[in-house]
Amino acid sequence: MSSIETEDLKSATVDIQWRKNYAALPGVYDEMLLPHAAGAHSLQQSQDSFSQSQSSGSLNENESAAIRPHWSVFVEHIDQLGQKELSRRWDFAKRLLHENGVSYNVYGDPRGIDRPWVLDAVPFLISAREWSGLEMALTQRTRLLNVILADLYGPQKLLKDGKLPPELIYAHPGFLRPVHGVALPANIHLHLHSADLVRTPDGRWTVMGDRTQAPSGAGYALENRIVLSRIFPEVFKDCQVQRLAQFFRRMRETLRAAAPHNRDNPRIVLLTPGPYNETYFEQAYLARYLGYTLVEGGDLAVRDQCVYLKTLGGLHRVDVILRRMDDDYCDPLELRADSFLGVPGLVQSVRSGNVAIANPLGSGLAETDALKPFLPVLCKHLLSEELLLPSAPSYWCGQKNDMDYVLDNLGKMVVKPAYPQRGAESIFASNLAAAQRELLKAKVRAKPWSYVAQEEIAFSTVPVMIGNQIQPRNAVLRTYMVASEGSYSVMPGGLTQVPTSDTMQAFSLQHGAGSKDTWVQSSGPVSNFSLLRHENEPIELTRGGSDLPSRVADNLFWLGRYVERAENNVRLMRSIANRLSEKSIWGEVRELGDLMRALRHQPGTRSAGAPPSDAIASQPSEEDPELPDADAPSDELKLLLEESRSPGGLYSTLQLMQGVARSVRDRISNDTWRVMNSLAEDAVWPKQLDGTGLTEIVQRLNAMVATLASFGGLASESMTRGQVWLFMDMGRRLERAINMVGLLRSTLITPVREDGSLLEAILEVGDSFMTYRRRYLANLQLAPVIDLLLCDETNPRSVVFQYVMLQEHVEALPRDQTLAHLTPEQRVTVGGLAALRLANIEELCEPDAHDKRTNLAHLLTQIEEDMTTLSDIVTRQFLSHAQTSRQLASLDSKTHDLKPSILDPEILNLEP
Repeated sequence: MSSIETEDLKSATVDIQWRKNYAALPGVYDEMLLPHAAGAHSLQQSQDSFSQSQSSGSLNENESAAIRPHWSVFVEHIDQLGQKELSRRWDFAKRLLHENGVSYNVYGDPRGIDRPWVLDAVPFLISAREWSGLEMALTQRTRLLNVILADLYGPQKLLKDGKLPPELIYAHPGFLRPVHGVALPANIHLHLHSADLVRTPDGRWTVMGDRTQAPSGAGYALENRIVLSRIFPEVFKDCQVQRLAQFFRRMRETLRAAAPHNRDNPRIVLLTPGPYNETYFEQAYLARYLGYTLVEGGDLAVRDQCVYLKTLGGLHRVDVILRRMDDDYCDPLELRADSFLGVPGLVQSVRSGNVAIANPLGSGLAETDALKPFLPVLCKHLLSEELLLPSAPSYWCGQKNDMDYVLDNLGKMVVKPAYPQRGAESIFASNLAAAQRELLKAKVRAKPWSYVAQEEIAFSTVPVMIGNQIQPRNAVLRTYMVASEGSYSVMPGGLTQVPTSDTMQAFSLQHGAGSKDTWVQSSGPVSNFSLLRHENEPIELTRGGSDLPSRVADNLFWLGRYVERAENNVRLMRSIANRLSEKSIWGEVRELGDLMRALRHQPGTRSAGAPPSDAIASQPSEEDPELPDADAPSDELKLLLEESRSPGGLYSTLQLMQGVARSVRDRISNDTWRVMNSLAEDAVWPKQLDGTGLTEIVQRLNAMVATLASFGGLASESMTRGQVWLFMDMGRRLERAINMVGLLRSTLITPVREDGSLLEAILEVGDSFMTYRRRYLANLQLAPVIDLLLCDETNPRSVVFQYVMLQEHVEALPRDQTLAHLTPEQRVTVGGLAALRLANIEELCEPDAHDKRTNLAHLLTQIEEDMTTLSDIVTRQFLSHAQTSRQLASLDSKTHDLKPSILDPEILNLEP
C-alpha cells in the first residue's frame, strides 16, 4: 500500500526508524538531516538565519546523519508513538480526507474530478529564525511585482526608459489592453500572490515561479493543517507551530477594504469556473470558511455598469469579486469571446469603478518566467533595494545574448514557453537525444521570443512516508502573500508539493503530485486567534437566506430529484432481485415481468419518453419487444444489470446526483456530503456486477436504500427550513410523485396480470407494505392499494401527500404579495390536489370495455402533466433568474437591491 494515496483506507503497518533507515541523497540538501561532516551547532546557526542559510555549504554526504535541531521535537514524538499508534492515527487522517470529499482534478486521471487529495503524514518544518528572513524576502518580491504591474498598466515608464523590452510586454497575451489606465483603489494590482520556492544544493532558497492571476492552494494548505493538527495535537503544540487564521483574517480585511462602495458591509463573492475545475473543492471550502457566496459566471449580471448577484429574491449588488478564473475568461465581451465562464460587461464595470476584483484583471502579466532575468535590476530601480530572494537562473531567448547562452548550454536547461500556456510541458533538454536537441534549437531560433529557459536545479528533499518507510523526495514550497496595511503579509506556512514517484522530474498538483503540511515554528508564544467569533462577542440575530443564487437553487432542485429517482430505482431493483431468488427456488413468479417493465419505463430511461397524452397507448403489453422472454433467473438478472447501466438507470442517476451535489458543496453539511461520498462509491458497483450472486446484490441494494434514506433523514431533521431546503425538497416531492405514477401506470392499467403478489410488490416498492398490513391484514385488494398510494394524505409516500407538500412549498416561493389572483404554480397544485381529493377509488379500479382502467390512466396522465408543468414553471420563474435593465428603476439606494419582477424565460434544465 502507498500510504500517501488517501483513497487506500486499509490499515498500514508503519515501521519508521528515522535515524537508521532514512538517508539523504548525495549532492542534495536534505531538510531534516544535518550533513554528516558538519557539526550540529555550526549548521544550525546557518539554518536559523535566512541570510546565512543563503550561503551555507553544499551537502555531499550520504552517510547516517543527525536530525536538524528544529526537527528534533517532531522526530522524538513520532518515535514515542510507535508503529501501531501511528498507523491508527494516519488511518483516521485518511478517513477524514475521504469523508470530507477533499479532491483535486488531475488532467488525464481516469478518476477525474473524483480523484482524492494526496496528503503525506510527515509535515515540512521550517525554523522560526529562517522563516523571519524568508518572510521579509517574500514581502519584498510581492511589493516589487505590484509596482511593476502598476507601471505597466499605468505610465509605462519601465518601457520608455528601456528597463523592460516592449516586445516582452506587448507580445504577452496576458497584457490586457482593455484595462490599461484603470485606476485601482490604493493602486493595488496584487491583492494575493503565490511564489513557488525550492532550496538548491548549497542551501539557498530560490523562486521557481510566481502565481499572480488567481493563486490556488491556500485552502488545501488550511485543510492539510486541520487534518495534521488533529492527528498530532501534542506534536503540533510542542513544535510551537504558527497558526494560519491570521493570514485569512487579513485576507478578509483586504477584500473588505477593496470595496469601492458600501465598505462597512460589502457583498463579496468568490467566482469559480465551476465544479469541473481542478481546485473546485478548495474554492467551495474557502468560500465557506471566509463566509463568501460561491458563484459561477452565470450567477452574475451587469446592469448599468454594476455587477449583481442573481438570487431568488432579486438582484443584489456585488462590491468585490475574489476570482479563481484566468484573466481572459472573465468577460466574453471584451476579453475572450468563446468563454462561457465569465460575466459579460465585467471589464466595463471595473473601468467604471463599480466593482473590485482580486486579483485585478491583467495581473497574469507578471506570471511569465521571461520577467525573472529583469527583476534584480528592477528591484534596485523601483525599490532602491537589493533583491533578497533570487529567481532560478532564467534566460529569455528574445534577447540574443540569452538565446546564445541557452543554445550553447542546452544540455543543462529546462525550456518552457515564455508565456503561460495551459497544457504546455517543460522540456528537460538533458533527456533529449541529439537529434531532438537540434530540433529544439531550430524551434528556438525560429521564434526566440516564445521561449524561456531555466537552469536545471536539484531540489532539496524532505521525508515522505512511502508504504511503511520514510524516504527522501524533492519538494516545492508554495507560499502565499496578501496585501495588508500598505504592504504584504505572508502565510506562516504554505503548501508543500512532493512527487508521488521517484521518477517525476517536473511535478505539480495538476500532474499527480502529493502534498505536505508546512509547519513554521514560532520563537515565542503561539497566537490562539481564530476566525470563529469569540464567545462573548455580540452577534446580530438573523434568519436570512434569501440571497440563494438561482443556479444553486436549480442544482438543489435537481439534487432532490436525482436522490429520489435513485431511491425508486434501487427499490425496484431490490424487489426484482428478491423475486429472482424466489424464481430460482419456486419456479415462475408472475409479477416479475411487470416489475421489469416498471424498471424499464422509469423517468429518464431510454424507454420512458412517450408524451403523457399517449399514456394508454404506450402502456407496455405482454408482447413488449424490448423485454425478451427470460426463461431462467440468470437471464432476468442480466436484464436487470443492463437496466442499471442504461441512460436514466441507477448508474447514470448516481453520477448525475454526484455532479449536482459537487456544484452545491458549500451549501450542504459534512454529514450530507459523507452520504454523497458513500453513494459515489455505490455508483461504481453496478458496472462490476457480472458474475455476482443474487444474495450479494440484494445486500448491496439494501445498503443503498439505507444510505438514501439517511439523506432524506438529514434533509428532514437537520436542514433549516430556508430556501436551500425548500428547493431540494420540492425536487424530491415532484420526483416521488412522478415515480409513483410511473409504477402504477406500468403495473395496474391492464388488469390481466393483477394478483396479490403483484400488489404486494407494488406496496414494497412504495415502502407502504407494513402500513397496508396493519390496516387490512393479509387481504390484498386493488382498491385499498390505490387509495394508500394515490389518495391517502397520511402516507408520506402517496401522490396526494406530495401535492400537499408542493402546495406548501409553492406558497413559500418569492412573489409579489399584492397579486389578487393565483400564480401559475399555485393553480397547478391547487387543481391537482382537488382532483385527487375528489377521486372515486371504485371508479379508478373499474376496467372499461377494452379491459383497461381508463379512469385511472386519465388521472395518472393529469398528475404527470401537472408535475411536468410545475417543473417547467419553477425552472422558468426561479431557476433561470435573470432581469432586464429596465428593472433597475426599482433600485433601493440604501440596500442596492432590486425587487423581484418578471423574469427571463430562458430555462436551464439539468435533466438528462
